[in-house]
Amino acid sequence: MLELLRGDDNMLLLEAVKCTGNIWMDILYVVIGLIIGLIAGFLISRVLVKKQLKENPPINEEMIKTLMRGMGRNPSQKQVNQMMKQMQRFQ
Repeated sequence: MLELLRGDDNMLLLEAVKCTGNIWMDILYVVIGLIIGLIAGFLISRVLVKKQLKENPPINEEMIKTLMRGMGRNPSQKQVNQMMKQMQRFQ
């Protein structure tokens, strides 16, 4: 930052105002803050998504039965259970 100062002989003098502190430390604090924020945001969103999936599963037995009937197959309970196990394994 530059500051204008008047000298004794009415001349304008430009003097650079010194910054207090080290700019590299400020940059380091910003980078560390961003990293901590990213990690915290990731962990919080991961917990919220897992909670949401547990409360509202993406697919249930009735959806599997409807899907298989739509493909022209009459699903047995064993087939439905196999599909549910596969879905739970990928969660």
